Amino acid sequence: MEHLSEQFLNKLISLGLNASQANLIQLSIFILILILVCFLADIITKRVIVNTISQFIKKSKNEWDDILFNRKVINRLAHLAPALVLHFSINLVFGSYPQWVTFIETVIYLYITFIVLLVLVSLTQSLHEIYLRREISKTRPIKGYIQLINIFFYFIAIIIIISLVTGSSPGKLLAGLGALAAVLLLVFKDTILGLVASVQLSVNNMVRIGDWIEMPSRKADGTVLEITLNTVKVQNWDKTIATIPTYAMVSESFTNWRGMEESGGRRIKRSVNIDMSSVKFCSPEMIEKFKKIHRLKKYISEKMEELELFNKENQIDDSVLVNGRRLTNLGVFRKYVEEYLRHHPKIHQDMTFLVRHLQPSEKGIPIEIYVFSNDQAWANFEGIQADLFDHILAILPEFELRVFQNPSSFNIEQLAKTLTLH
Repeated sequence: MEHLSEQFLNKLISLGLNASQANLIQLSIFILILILVCFLADIITKRVIVNTISQFIKKSKNEWDDILFNRKVINRLAHLAPALVLHFSINLVFGSYPQWVTFIETVIYLYITFIVLLVLVSLTQSLHEIYLRREISKTRPIKGYIQLINIFFYFIAIIIIISLVTGSSPGKLLAGLGALAAVLLLVFKDTILGLVASVQLSVNNMVRIGDWIEMPSRKADGTVLEITLNTVKVQNWDKTIATIPTYAMVSESFTNWRGMEESGGRRIKRSVNIDMSSVKFCSPEMIEKFKKIHRLKKYISEKMEELELFNKENQIDDSVLVNGRRLTNLGVFRKYVEEYLRHHPKIHQDMTFLVRHLQPSEKGIPIEIYVFSNDQAWANFEGIQADLFDHILAILPEFELRVFQNPSSFNIEQLAKTLTLH
């Protein structure tokens, strides 16, 4: 090739051009040819090779090759073709200009470094997308690790670029960075903490994408959208987005409601305060009335037989109310609520089931319902809970019980009218 270059130069000189003019024309022609060859290499790789590969990918049933193509891994690789052509032709074209060769080689290496970096980043993103389509990705997110790998690639690329520009070896640059270790630790503090936290979150299975978490200290209460190296994004129920540092998920406390969602039930824990002055023994009329309630018919019959037998065996004088055992309207009401919930289609019968008294206070005696609904959807759950207590509040007068509540303006007006009439 060098012999051919000399022949071409001599031919130009024979046409009457001086050496300087001949060299300039030869260089211009070679540059034009080189540009044309690079252009052809780009067309061949992108329009022929890449298009051919894309046709095979479209016919393939695998999903990973589609992801690689859509992430432009192959397209970005194609950008290397013109650079490689220029690299292997530079000495032929610019052999007479050593300083130009050095400069152009540096530019080529910078370009190749940049393209290789883009290819590696696209490749890691493709691998992450492929991983996200696997079932394990729901419990083991790896986005933080992917970000760490990309940071490593960027770091290496920066070292190579600096070494090319300054002419220093990458080894010397890395050795010099040892003196900046303290500064780097300060700059990348959040990244290092996030890396450690990401490993702990993943290994201990503390949080996953899609989990409902509650973290009052960070004003987060909603669904986890994304777990990255530095942040965890949570979409709150009011559709706002809370961004939490990943390390805060380890250093601070939060509630993960995944256990509730996986259990198949959602807890209902609410009480009704009963006015204690309305609690009393059941009269014969009340017992006859309760026997007509479908859910209580069997209970009343069996309980009355049990009490009568007990009082008879112990020769109890039942003419005095305090003697012996008797039914109370509160006890019957509690049994009714229990039976009502036992036959409710939306109450989970295989989980904790309690209808109990709580400690009496100045606000009455609380009757607490502690059960689980079998529908976990928030709106449905709230509807079930509301329906239960609508019914409970409505039937209380049937048991001659009253709900305790602080006097309202209506109560005061009614009292004033009563006093006026008297």
